[in-house]
Amino acid sequence: MKSVPSISDQIDENKIFKIINKNFSKLATSYYLIISNWLIRAYNVFGDIDKYIIVVYLINKDFIFFRRNGIILDFDTFFNGKTLEIEKINISDISKDLKIPKESVRRKIEELEKLGVIKKNKKKIFVDRNIISKYFPPSNRIKTVNEVTNLLYIFNKILKKENEINKTFERDQIISSLKENYTFCWYQFYKFLFTFTNRWRSEVKDLETYSIGLIVMINATENEKMRIKDLTMKSFQTSVQGIDDRGVNAMSISEITSIPRPTVVRKLKYLIKNNYLTINEKKLVSVDIKGNALKRSRDLQDKNIQDLSNFIYRVFNQINIINSKKIYSGDDDNYIPGYLRSF
Repeated sequence: MKSVPSISDQIDENKIFKIINKNFSKLATSYYLIISNWLIRAYNVFGDIDKYIIVVYLINKDFIFFRRNGIILDFDTFFNGKTLEIEKINISDISKDLKIPKESVRRKIEELEKLGVIKKNKKKIFVDRNIISKYFPPSNRIKTVNEVTNLLYIFNKILKKENEINKTFERDQIISSLKENYTFCWYQFYKFLFTFTNRWRSEVKDLETYSIGLIVMINATENEKMRIKDLTMKSFQTSVQGIDDRGVNAMSISEITSIPRPTVVRKLKYLIKNNYLTINEKKLVSVDIKGNALKRSRDLQDKNIQDLSNFIYRVFNQINIINSKKIYSGDDDNYIPGYLRSF
């Protein structure tokens, strides 16, 4: 069996959270880019992020099935099949799990059926992989793998600096491990992503609005004044407010996200009105979260980073033990690698 590199040795989830919190400014751009690029690619497929997420949610049902049965498929093997069968799923489940109104889910499912992406047979849903390849091209899958790899690579170097590991690993080693453990790692990734998007959908009404705001945030994190700082999560959130004295305009956001400019303008007005962004006399927008919006965003950030810590914890440990004996109970929350039983 091919050897899989060990990225970390018995890194506790709480310790991961503390390390991320302490070194947040080093991880912020890569963290935000994973989410932003994923949402942009999602919008580009159907012009509707929620419709894309519904398809991903259905695909993730297969990942859940594999997890419950202790099966791990690599990247190529998973995408070689012809169809995905999703059992015991209905409109109410999707609506509840994704926080999307039931009628919206029903309408989007019907639209996906017309496109041939999914087929229903009573309560079972079949996803045609050949059609998926049309809307979910391999290049997009690889881009997400590369972006997750970049975050793990940066975090891996921070672990070395914090003396938590003895050596670091190259990006190609991490990519190889992610692809070899694809269904496991992407089950964990989607678990994080669904929770993340659910929170922000509830906060700003829809994910297109969040995607637009996130572009403005990334523009601020890449500001030269932010790059030279070593900030904790709380200090970062304080320092990033108003730091971008140039801002970004609606046309640029539209070009980056592919969301029509009139829609971008309308959603920017919402974010400005609700104290997430500010606009200057040149109609350039920058981050300036105030009042209750700042309090809520900090609360969301804390929860999301805790979930990110869980994702990294699960993936790092899976990569670390792939050639070791694993103890599996069938319940993800009770799945503990043998050598971690002592935690």
